[in-house]
Amino acid sequence: MLVTLVAVVVTGCSGTASSFPTVSASSTPAASTTTAPAGTAGSVTATAHRAARGGLAAVVTAEIEHAVLEVSPVTGRVLRRVAVTGDPTTLAAAPTGPIVACSPAAGTVTLLSWPGLRPVAALHRFRTPEIAAIAPDGEWALVSDAAGTVSAIRLSSHRIADRVWVGRGAHHMAISPDGRVAWVALGETAHTIVRLDITDPKHLRVAGRVHPRTASHDLAFSPSGKTVWVTSSDAPYVTVYTAATGRPVASVPAGTAPQHVAFSQSSPARAYVASGYGRSLEMVDIASGRILHRAALPYGSFNLSTAGSIVATTSLLDGKVTILEAGNLRPRLSVTVAPEAREIVLLRTPGPSG
Repeated sequence: MLVTLVAVVVTGCSGTASSFPTVSASSTPAASTTTAPAGTAGSVTATAHRAARGGLAAVVTAEIEHAVLEVSPVTGRVLRRVAVTGDPTTLAAAPTGPIVACSPAAGTVTLLSWPGLRPVAALHRFRTPEIAAIAPDGEWALVSDAAGTVSAIRLSSHRIADRVWVGRGAHHMAISPDGRVAWVALGETAHTIVRLDITDPKHLRVAGRVHPRTASHDLAFSPSGKTVWVTSSDAPYVTVYTAATGRPVASVPAGTAPQHVAFSQSSPARAYVASGYGRSLEMVDIASGRILHRAALPYGSFNLSTAGSIVATTSLLDGKVTILEAGNLRPRLSVTVAPEAREIVLLRTPGPSG
């Protein structure tokens, strides 16, 4: 049953504006390094770094350095640095790889293995590839191109299977948990969102359009797949739409022009909303829309990722990676890893025997 649009009241908020533990930038390799050794200072290995945080690693784009980095979420040290064609700005990853990196200026999409960050393929049949999204089955990736298309890549063969016109400015995307539908925002301040039928990735089809209440930026399906959370380019809230009809049903207060949303997979599921300009991160109860915790972030922390017991963000403006506890947003670490750090994904890694 559809609900009337309501404003969600902010109750029970708990601010966490304490300072972050900061690690010096000197703990990272020099910019000229192309591949950092697996071990770090002393006898601590990259495997030990991952194991200490539940087998997790953070993979980050460093576009000015034309590189993708693997960063320890425990110490903030750069464990591996891999050169990538052009200016890799955004990432998407299947649970066991590969990682898909988009380089808009170079018109290139690069596939990297995981673990290891070894480049395995470079696809050049793009004009301005912006965003990649991985289907739930891990077999397909969608890539939006600002020239106006969305392409489906079969990850096993590294081939583009289909491409469909959606409209100029195609940018952020979200794929439903059942892998049947994708929503595509036309621009970073989008006034149109395209609903794409991806039931058969070899035959993509435009299924409809949604015209959001405010200029929109990013979008994400809730874990149930019943709603889509759409961030705003100018309003201090996130709008929640029904996935089936595209009707707005709720709004959730957030920081200044909230850019990105990520969801935990724990029960009950939580939403995390980042505002780079507002220097804030909110943890939201999905069922009620109530803000449970709020944390201060470094300025420019637009992108975020969740996995296990942590939330990670990156600052495009000063290159900081910030790690917080997922349950209460208590800050654990903030470290500068590059001049700019636009995108981050948290990935699980195999254990010593894996």
